[in-house]
Amino acid sequence: MNLPALFEPSLIQHADLDALEFQGTTFTFGQIEARGNRLSHRLLAAGLEPGDRVAVYVKNCVEMMEIYLACVKAGFIFTPINILYRGGEIEHILTDAGPKVLFSHAKTDEIVAPIAAGQPGLQHWHIEDIRSLTAGQPESPPPVDLSDDTLASLVYTSGTTGRPKGAMLTHGNFIANARNLIECWRLTPDDRLLLPLPLFHVHGLANGMHTWLALGYRMRLLERFQKETILDEMLDYRPTVFFGVPTMYTRLLETPPETARAIGNRMRLFVSGSAPLPAATLEQFRELFGHVILERYGMSETLMNISNPYEGERRPGSVGFPLPDVSIRLCDPATGLPVSEGENGEVLIKGPNVFAGYWRDPAATADAFDADGYFRSGDLGDRSPDGYYTLQGRLKELIISGGFNIYPREVEEFILGQPGVREAAVVGVADPVKGEVPVLFVVADSDAPANPDSLAAACRKGLASFKVPKRVLLTDALPRNALGKVQKHLLLSRLDR
Repeated sequence: MNLPALFEPSLIQHADLDALEFQGTTFTFGQIEARGNRLSHRLLAAGLEPGDRVAVYVKNCVEMMEIYLACVKAGFIFTPINILYRGGEIEHILTDAGPKVLFSHAKTDEIVAPIAAGQPGLQHWHIEDIRSLTAGQPESPPPVDLSDDTLASLVYTSGTTGRPKGAMLTHGNFIANARNLIECWRLTPDDRLLLPLPLFHVHGLANGMHTWLALGYRMRLLERFQKETILDEMLDYRPTVFFGVPTMYTRLLETPPETARAIGNRMRLFVSGSAPLPAATLEQFRELFGHVILERYGMSETLMNISNPYEGERRPGSVGFPLPDVSIRLCDPATGLPVSEGENGEVLIKGPNVFAGYWRDPAATADAFDADGYFRSGDLGDRSPDGYYTLQGRLKELIISGGFNIYPREVEEFILGQPGVREAAVVGVADPVKGEVPVLFVVADSDAPANPDSLAAACRKGLASFKVPKRVLLTDALPRNALGKVQKHLLLSRLDR
């Protein structure tokens, strides 16, 4: 099985159906198919062979989908680069991946062109030129043999703990993921997806783009999420499904009640991922929109692992149950032995969704798996008696203070339940006596801002003494990556100012 075979019912059998809306233009599945085929032949004519990498430094657009289809059809390895990256970040990925072609917007040449010029053998193409480049190319699929083990994409990790590593994702990984989400989230060809997520990340690519192409529902793609226009997009398009990240849902809490109800009445499913969803946000969203957000858990190396149920309790703070064919273990990071029920352990993952390893890094690949072939996620979590998994943060974010373990997520959830708090993040800082102590950063509500002293007092009353933050600092905003995940290493740098 391969991705072109998975997409065939939509792209070929439903060629005349409207498939995609982008910036006021609608495309059929047949048009998307023809564009991908023409570009795949053009890349082959440029000397690329199956297994070669094609890098993409592009905002959400129809051409990005075209490039992706060209890659999976011809056996090239799609290598997206975060559009927010600059300088050395881009150079590292290009040097490590060694692509034959780099696609970018012409308007980003000031950023990209000098770096591309320093890469031997790299052809630098602009997406604005794709129509002229592919003119006259065949609209039939290229004759390439593909299997579920064929590499489809090289997705670079965020690099918060070191240089980004390329996660090798296969056709089989993406197929398993798409099938699980279609089944477990009850996606149908009658759904209408509104997708504001970037396609350079697996959240937008694997969940949004793959379920769309596999199932053949209609999608409106946004260049990005904009709080000023998102309500108009929702009211105009009338989606039934929305994939987002917690920061988007926080912004949507500002929606007027009558507008929220109008949107909620047409919606079937709101999904959140890529960062923890505060329980308070879930509850406020339920009251406003009349929907319980479905939170799930995935990562670049494994795609989706765990999900709250479509039918049944979507438990606040929990990510739910393992998806079909996905096996989860919770183990003591020091010994590798399973922890008891209710205790925190590192989340280990095994299944057809798990990547093939890190690109050109056998040592990192070997370190990432245990003796039984389970991937060490680096995430901490626990399992309730009735099977719900709850994440407690990253292993490397665990704060050990005076011999006690402090899970930042627990303290953050407590703070988010206090009045006047909009966002919260807890980091550990070095302490000569206790080893580490927690420090709290808070973004206060503009209407009735929280007071650091009152928050500290609430912590002393509601938390164990060793969990009480040593300092409470107000900040205008928390530093986040493109998917809304808080970059806690950048918070630590603020303490030195």
